Amino acid sequence: MSQAAPVHGRSKNLVLAAMIFAVAMTFIDQTIVSIAVPEIQTKLGLSATGVQWAVNAYLLALASLFAFGGRLADTLGHRKMVTVGVVIFAGASALCGATPTGSLAEAWLIAFRALQGLGGAIMFPAALAIVVQTYEVRERGKALATFFGISGALTAIGPILGGFLTQWTWRAIFWVNLPVAAIAVLLIALSKPVTDFRPAKMDYRGLALITGGIVLGVFGFQQAPLWGWGNPAIGLCIAAGVVLLIVFYRVQRTTASPLIDMAIFRNRTFLVENMVLGVAMLVFIPLFMFSSEYAQISLAKQAKDAGVFLLYFFVGFAVATQIGGRMLDRIGAKRPVTMGCVLAAVGFYLWAGKVTTLDFNKQQWFIVLAGAGMGFMVSPASTDAVNQAGRFSYGEATGITQTIRNYSASLGLAVLGTTLVSRMRSNVANQLVAQHVPRALANKEAASLAQMQNSGSSGGSSGNGESDLSKIPHFYQVAFAQSTQTIFYIMAGIMAVAAVIALVGLKWGVAPVPEGETAADAVADAGPTQGTAEAAA
Repeated sequence: MSQAAPVHGRSKNLVLAAMIFAVAMTFIDQTIVSIAVPEIQTKLGLSATGVQWAVNAYLLALASLFAFGGRLADTLGHRKMVTVGVVIFAGASALCGATPTGSLAEAWLIAFRALQGLGGAIMFPAALAIVVQTYEVRERGKALATFFGISGALTAIGPILGGFLTQWTWRAIFWVNLPVAAIAVLLIALSKPVTDFRPAKMDYRGLALITGGIVLGVFGFQQAPLWGWGNPAIGLCIAAGVVLLIVFYRVQRTTASPLIDMAIFRNRTFLVENMVLGVAMLVFIPLFMFSSEYAQISLAKQAKDAGVFLLYFFVGFAVATQIGGRMLDRIGAKRPVTMGCVLAAVGFYLWAGKVTTLDFNKQQWFIVLAGAGMGFMVSPASTDAVNQAGRFSYGEATGITQTIRNYSASLGLAVLGTTLVSRMRSNVANQLVAQHVPRALANKEAASLAQMQNSGSSGGSSGNGESDLSKIPHFYQVAFAQSTQTIFYIMAGIMAVAAVIALVGLKWGVAPVPEGETAADAVADAGPTQGTAEAAA
């Protein structure tokens, strides 16, 4: 077995800084794009479904290609693949920012958002493997806490940064990745991280099955508002996606070198924590898009103010994350995870009850409560899942968890987005009828406005990126608030389901780590290294 050269002192910190800068773009992009959605939609003339695809293409690519990226890193070298991932992500970001106006805009933006996802899927597992292998076992916990802590904080910065950049131009939310990528590449070159990697046969059959299953299923749900649920193609797409994922599961169980080792799900704690995370992620990432649109359409806030609106969520999230992590160490995952799901459910329910008032002051504490609930459960659930990896590769366990999280986020965005458009049709029509517009004409006008959202409301943004209240009819603001209320009530129900899963499925106390191993040790159990360490030069 070939061993990587030891890394000490400042070199370790330099490697850690390089990896944080590398993955920073992926964390920022989870939220920064959501804040600019109304502006992008207005400037490019995208449909509601089209702009959802612009957000979802990134999540879909991450979900379907994450395991593939991890395998590439193990096979070709971690430093090489993290660099390749950074370059792909930065190049795709530049092209997203260069999206032309006109008929090509929608396809262009969706395609290069997907390319961003590919870059992130290649980059993230390689960066994580480098951090794990750079630090000795007794130092890895602190290093990984710093890695995820700083990277996670960037998710909170995204809405605020996006709001201010959108005041200049929405294209800047993509261009901001370029200097971050340049710093990452420079730090990688200076730190020269050295890791072991091993050649492995690529499971292209598994890759095709999981990609096809994820994309077809989400595509069916997201196209339903355009094609109609009565269109047989919708049911066919969803059914085909489910069948492909079932086939993927069965094939992986009999493949010698699978993309995902399904045996890890025999561990009950790992299975339950991933179920909880999968259900919760139906809400977590989609929330940023829907609340951002609500703030800019129903509350007529500027993009930068919509970012501050979301900051209330992250205040609760950040504080509760620290408390939840300490509770995990002392008493195990069941209490913080269950309590977090319950708090989130209550927070979303109470928040939903106030969104139709169009008064932010009546909502702010419920937003904090919802954020605190998510903070209590996300970090303990993720950590507890990885702690149960035992004899399985730490990177592989992380890849499985991230695949599930991103797939759920994509599915949540598609299903909740479909629901939002459907409710908008009904609510806009009702608002128009209340203004004495004939029902038939109201239904026709509502069908068009529901897809166009804020651009169709004859407003949304002025030339300097500000929301112009005078250009958004009050009936449209109310209709969008009513539709958002439905979404938040559904989110409350989803988090209640997550709470039940955690309460029933998880065991009290600190869960034992299988076979006497720690999560940090697990990376060593991937098997004999048959390749060589990456060259230091």
